[in-house]
Amino acid sequence: MNTNTKNGSLATRARAVALAAGRGFVLALVTLPGAVLGFTLSLVSIALVPIGVGVVTTPWVLTRVRAFADRRRVLAAQWCGVQIPSAYRPIPEGANPWARTYALLRDPAVWRDLRWLQVDMTAGFVTALLPAVLFFYPLEGFAVAAGLWRPLSESGGYWYGFVHVTDQGSALGAGALAVALLALTPFAPRLLTAHFRLTRAVLGASQGELAERVRVLTETRRDAVDTSAAELRRIERDLHDGAQARLVAMGMDLGTIEMLLDKDPEKARQLLAQTRQSSVDALAELRDLVRGIHPPVLAERGLGDAVRALALRLPLPTEVNVELEGRADAPVESAAYFAVSEVLTNAVKHSGADRIWIDLHHGEGRLRVTVTDNGKGGATIGAGSGLSGIERRLGTFDGVLAVSSPAGGPTMVTMEIPCALS
Repeated sequence: MNTNTKNGSLATRARAVALAAGRGFVLALVTLPGAVLGFTLSLVSIALVPIGVGVVTTPWVLTRVRAFADRRRVLAAQWCGVQIPSAYRPIPEGANPWARTYALLRDPAVWRDLRWLQVDMTAGFVTALLPAVLFFYPLEGFAVAAGLWRPLSESGGYWYGFVHVTDQGSALGAGALAVALLALTPFAPRLLTAHFRLTRAVLGASQGELAERVRVLTETRRDAVDTSAAELRRIERDLHDGAQARLVAMGMDLGTIEMLLDKDPEKARQLLAQTRQSSVDALAELRDLVRGIHPPVLAERGLGDAVRALALRLPLPTEVNVELEGRADAPVESAAYFAVSEVLTNAVKHSGADRIWIDLHHGEGRLRVTVTDNGKGGATIGAGSGLSGIERRLGTFDGVLAVSSPAGGPTMVTMEIPCALS
């Protein structure tokens, strides 16, 4: 039993070392060319901003650099459990190219990305490659000691590390060095972790940026509280003006019916039929009110089917594509549902479109919903607009809203909410 446990532990360690070596090698292959290309294109593009060319290229280049950095954040968390916080400022989607460029250049996180690229192409490349070196390089040393030194040293000797191999004795020295390197291979996973910790030291958000992030979250929480209070007032108003008024009228009608039963039975029957219809209307209003708070289909079937049900009620042909392998938390589903409902309402009322497409999928820890219509375009996120309300609703969950709506269309509204599916 102890022998089996020991063998299993050794196998687990060997797999961890091999995995770290393979990941480090792949990372090194991506690190150097990706960092060099990203840094070079960024410098050239920023340098061309004064003459106008960089205004077109800089947003494109810097968003790709941001995606490159975000991918490293994901790998750090998945491979070594190293969390690297991100505090990018939102990119203004509806702004002109000059405004987008200067918004990016004023973001401290952008300049931190550029500093990280310089580190990533030097120290980052070395720390990523070391696990692979410790794993693969000893194999060469053993091959040299076994006789490969003869063809390699025909032109004056061969260097294996710091050992100059010219005969069998020095080849055995190379083999001894290979054994020493092999003894260090258990440290390969730690070296890979060190690479990501170096990345976090350069790429992680500073305390000031995290404080700014806390301020933004505090504002979105305040907006959420205000929105909830407004929603409660709406519900109270709807109950008072709708179902409650009908129920009061039903009570009065029932009192009248009680008095007319002996004096005028025919009139009493008419009032009874009217009261029955009032009860049906009150029940329908209560159901609509409950559906406005949390639709039953959303609670029972999930976000995908709830959005499909929304699409069926639209007067426009609507295609819905859902790729969700589970369900998000109820508050997240509710926020996404009502956000989609608001976007669809705006599209039907204002876009002039004759077709709508809805796409829902989940990836990299984010729920992403895209609503596209082929209308006239021109939608913007402005004060007092419905899109501003959606942005505040999503901000409660640290979500974001992006709108692409050039004049003439089409309009694409993208919503993302960080969440996990169960």
